[in-house]
Amino acid sequence: MDLLEDLESLQFEYGIQEEDCSWLYLQGRSRGLVIKACAHATFFCKLLCNLRESLREKHTSRCLLTGLLADTPDDDDELKVGIIGGGHLGKQLARALLQLVPIPAENLRISTRRPEALDEFQKLGIQCFYHNPYLVNWANLIFLCCLPSQLPTICLEIQAHLEKGCIVYSFAAAIPIARLKLLLNHTNILRPQYQCVEDFVNIWGANKEITAALQDPATLQATCPYSSAGGIILNIKWLEGVFYAILNICTAKDMPHLQVLQHLNELFLSVHFEDCEKDGASCPKFQLGDFVNQVYTKNLSQKRPFPWFDLTAVQLKETPFSQQLSTSTALQDHLTLLYCDSFGISVTKKQQPVVSRGSPSQ
Repeated sequence: MDLLEDLESLQFEYGIQEEDCSWLYLQGRSRGLVIKACAHATFFCKLLCNLRESLREKHTSRCLLTGLLADTPDDDDELKVGIIGGGHLGKQLARALLQLVPIPAENLRISTRRPEALDEFQKLGIQCFYHNPYLVNWANLIFLCCLPSQLPTICLEIQAHLEKGCIVYSFAAAIPIARLKLLLNHTNILRPQYQCVEDFVNIWGANKEITAALQDPATLQATCPYSSAGGIILNIKWLEGVFYAILNICTAKDMPHLQVLQHLNELFLSVHFEDCEKDGASCPKFQLGDFVNQVYTKNLSQKRPFPWFDLTAVQLKETPFSQQLSTSTALQDHLTLLYCDSFGISVTKKQQPVVSRGSPSQ
């Protein structure tokens, strides 16, 4: 038992002047932003791990059916995550990825100006150092957890080392994605954007670790991509970017588009509500026209892969998938169910979090 837990004099609010109490909501908002950011990054990593596992299993099955020997797993088949920045957000993200994805310690590395301050991670076997280009050469997913003022210098360091397929995931809210594209000379970028509303109920708590908060059903449901609970709304263009990022991974493997659609349906629409079993027609299914325009659809042969997509353009402009994500309640419900299920939280349609049908503009 923590005897100091409820001691008033040790609480954050103790000693704050009455006229300054009106600013205390910023503490809850800041915590909510970190929780949501870590939750969405964790969900993205879970999807990537599940996709890579599915690709390995199907490859092994094909080898068994054809009598060929299965290849030794390629190093590129593993999700290798690099975090640039070892401050508060970088540490919280690392803990979430290790515990909730979970990513093996050998598949996570951190580059920071003060690696000696990351002793807790080094004890777990995580390599911590200060060499951003080395990290980018190794990883296939990079999280930018640095200050906006540091970003131009970091981008200059790493841009020549970024491979086309490496996904850069930026938390630097002050740097627009179009600016990031120029700084990195790279298009495979994801950047979640959050909008805060003034009047909100602070549901984010104060003392729990982020990993513990994300195992609380109420908090986890508040982080759902379509949820407006807690006064923080995610621009749903991020979710659109996630879909197209996965399409790019499959394109890099030269996978026929029909096979890619099958993987998408298995990855995103494999978790169903009880009434789906009674009425299977109500379950959404992804089609080629959901992701590319009609003209391209007519000219795409069955064995051709999807084209390579500029993720920055996907998050800034309307795509064929935009309307589907924003208007299809069946798709929204299934994606919300998948999101909660990936964190081990079971929900019914009645228990689903409040959905924000409108998306803030980029």
